[in-house]
Amino acid sequence: MDKKELIEEIKRLKSEKNAVILAHYYTIGDIQDIADFVGDSLALAQKAAKSDADVIVMCGVHFMGETCKILCPQKKVLVPDLEAGCSLADSCPADDFGKFVGEHPGYTVLSYVNTTAAVKYHTDIVVTSGNALKIVNSLPKDEKIIFAPDRNLGSYINAVTGRDMLLWDGACHVHEQFSTEAILKLKAEHPDAKVLVHPECKRPVVLLADKVGSTAVLLKFAVEDSCNEFIVATESGILHEMQRQAPDKTFIPVPPEITEGSVGCSCNECAYMRLNTLEKLYACLRDETPEIHVDENIIERAKLPIDRMLELS
Repeated sequence: MDKKELIEEIKRLKSEKNAVILAHYYTIGDIQDIADFVGDSLALAQKAAKSDADVIVMCGVHFMGETCKILCPQKKVLVPDLEAGCSLADSCPADDFGKFVGEHPGYTVLSYVNTTAAVKYHTDIVVTSGNALKIVNSLPKDEKIIFAPDRNLGSYINAVTGRDMLLWDGACHVHEQFSTEAILKLKAEHPDAKVLVHPECKRPVVLLADKVGSTAVLLKFAVEDSCNEFIVATESGILHEMQRQAPDKTFIPVPPEITEGSVGCSCNECAYMRLNTLEKLYACLRDETPEIHVDENIIERAKLPIDRMLELS
């Protein structure tokens, strides 16, 4: 099938099976364009939970499908490719993290939503890049906190709040690759541009930002701010939605850091997100597979820190 036929078949199957298609901001433009909802991971899971659809198709990465399943366990949750993992989630194996938590009694455990369901099982409060700062500030100043898995987001919050949270040593391979040199070079070429940075980036990169925030926060700022040119240091898939909502503005992706033996490219992409294609989305709806399964005991325990987050934010 050509692209037009694929899109028509996906729409037919979606209607036939009472399905809803969710797409993360970091997926390719074709996936975002056909989705019912485009957003960050938690917002999409909340859309899934509120939907009256029988089938949820999460076009993103594996942990996002798990979060959907946690919030709507009675629904069938599908993903186009089970191999669409996440380097950040992978940097925090559940068994190792559970042992780490056990070695630090008396700590409140905050875990980024970008973790597996099994890690959420060991968590007291789930946070997102958009609400982590608010949630940390809501806790007593003397409260002992474990923050996992992203060391860069945790370091950013420590710096802003003056806290001394105990950080798990994990990171996102995409956001780790941004360099100050690349941003300074682009800033020299575009002196009037504002720099937008995701807090998963390393601290020297964050310090160059005009705005630090989650994908949703950066998108909102880019659309509403009076500036017409932006240098964007997050996964380049977000540029599709930025350009759609602000077609008259210019968005410049920051390239990844060039290391010895690497091949330079004009933007920084998550290979896992790029596993979501129209062909796989069509096959997923047609065959109702791959399906996300999460143990009922994990679902019950992992939902508690998500509910706690929603109460605090």
